[in-house]
Amino acid sequence: MIQQTAPATPDIDLEADVPHRLSSPFTEWADYFEKNLERHARLDATIPWQSTTPLSAFDAAAIARSLQRFELGERGEGTSLRAKARLLDDPVYDATLSLFVAEEQKHSALFGRALERFGVHPLGAHWSDAAFVRLRRLLGLRTEIMLFLIAETVALEYFFALERSDDPVIRGVARRVLTDEVEHIRFQVAQLQLFFAGATTGTRMLAAAASWIVAVGAATVIALDHGPALRIGGIGPVRFWGKGLRHFRRALRSALAP
Repeated sequence: MIQQTAPATPDIDLEADVPHRLSSPFTEWADYFEKNLERHARLDATIPWQSTTPLSAFDAAAIARSLQRFELGERGEGTSLRAKARLLDDPVYDATLSLFVAEEQKHSALFGRALERFGVHPLGAHWSDAAFVRLRRLLGLRTEIMLFLIAETVALEYFFALERSDDPVIRGVARRVLTDEVEHIRFQVAQLQLFFAGATTGTRMLAAAASWIVAVGAATVIALDHGPALRIGGIGPVRFWGKGLRHFRRALRSALAP
């Protein structure tokens, strides 16, 4: 197995091309997600699904086991999220969340197709996914959006690692998912900026403290459970842990800025 050295990954420009009219409905975000449908079709067509994997059996199995977890995590229908959002009585926001959830499900489909190529079946359940889903359902909309922000920022470095894989399909899938995840993080930040508008300093500090506890736990789980796949992309678990939390810290600062 040849390990690659992980280059520095780019910071997320949280201010680039982001709709800032947060006092208005989420019309611009709805437009963004709708326009993505055509772009996704073009990007999906570039993934060389018929190519054979150059990975060793060990490396292929490591990536497949890792993708099983992510495929399961992206598979949800967002029923709880959308039910909470409907309480805001904003049909544009509801439609925007539907488009966002559809993109997450598309990621699951891409991971599933990659698993099929490896001859591996998707998981029916996993404790980490079950715990995360249960936590989201127990909490309010604002906290659920924060949990999405945690999951997407912490996992960002994972997809940068997969993008450095020797397998052209895995590289293509990772690149395709990354184009969405960076924008999804901006979307979560935009929502949280709106939902925390007018919140007291104490409320923001409490939200930040609670979020950090969850983020550290999430980063630790990925670092430990997905270590072999990360190493194939040239990054060890400890370095992944630090990079993932730096992505989260940067996004959280923007989300909770007064």
